[in-house]
Amino acid sequence: MSNIRSKIRASTRISNRIAKFFLIRSIILKFVNLTPDAHLSSAAQLAVLNSGERLDRWLADQISDLSRSRIQKLIEQGQIQINQQVCTSRKQIMQAGDQVQVTIPPVESLDLVPVAMPLDILYEDDQLLIVNKPVGLVVHPAPGHQHDTLVNALLAHCEDLAGIGGVERPGIVHRLDKDTSGALAIAKTDRAHQNLQAQFKTKTARRVYLAVVYGAPATAIGTVDAPVGRHLIDRKKMAVVPEAKGGRRAVTHWQVAERLGNYSLIRFELETGRTHQIRVHSAHINHPVVGDPVYGAGRSVGVNLPGQALHAWKLRLQHPVTDLPIEVTAPIPAHILTLLEVLRRRAGL
Repeated sequence: MSNIRSKIRASTRISNRIAKFFLIRSIILKFVNLTPDAHLSSAAQLAVLNSGERLDRWLADQISDLSRSRIQKLIEQGQIQINQQVCTSRKQIMQAGDQVQVTIPPVESLDLVPVAMPLDILYEDDQLLIVNKPVGLVVHPAPGHQHDTLVNALLAHCEDLAGIGGVERPGIVHRLDKDTSGALAIAKTDRAHQNLQAQFKTKTARRVYLAVVYGAPATAIGTVDAPVGRHLIDRKKMAVVPEAKGGRRAVTHWQVAERLGNYSLIRFELETGRTHQIRVHSAHINHPVVGDPVYGAGRSVGVNLPGQALHAWKLRLQHPVTDLPIEVTAPIPAHILTLLEVLRRRAGL
């Protein structure tokens, strides 16, 4: 008789667990549309039952249709709220009873169409391509720029690029902002893509930039070691943000190349590669990049510029197959050369 009662209790516990599972599943399915319409947002309202797990890992367990990297990007973009407060730290520890809202923004399908346009090629072989990107050219497709990007030009130049490195930016190993010019590496094969990405991750690939900044640094050389993350209020900007609040370690080495009165030509070398890193770090040390409409707003140099005076000048890496060193130099664009001439005349140099 006791065995029968034990089996009944066990059966009841299993039934309760199954009922609880389907209840949670129904709540998730009620609020979450994991394949949203391109013009509609979708959202989920979830409750935390147990304490102690990181936010990104907890969400990955709750919403299996989204990858961990996709969830982490949503967190960085401020799309996650805990108890009605935006949370941008993937390491946030969850507490029992927390109410979590996940918003998945609308997506826009991107048709990658090859578009022939001139490319300033600094290096090319069957594995990789390095181009000198001009100011004003968007690197990868985005809303408002679906057919006039560097990726469109690359698809026309190299037909075998399609599919490398993801749908939206095939072959692109690293990025440059729309209004930043200079050397940009593109992989032609999957092997090259994986190898070059690893070089940037392990810092064996080196990038040197030139920028004209406001002011004259007190020293000739320095390092900015300050974490960079999404601005806590203006989500469209980056800023120096504590790691506890979502910032990621960012290190920029700089050296004065030329003093130009109240301006300076600075050589920057990146140790890490965060979004807008040089622009944010320059503004952080009170020497914003000339012409930067986001981090140097409100200042004018009196010279018409098509973008910020920031140029990816040199790129050093190892060939992904032969391991031989490759170093390219992207010529300084005309608008920065003109700016330097004007500033030299003003400074009486």
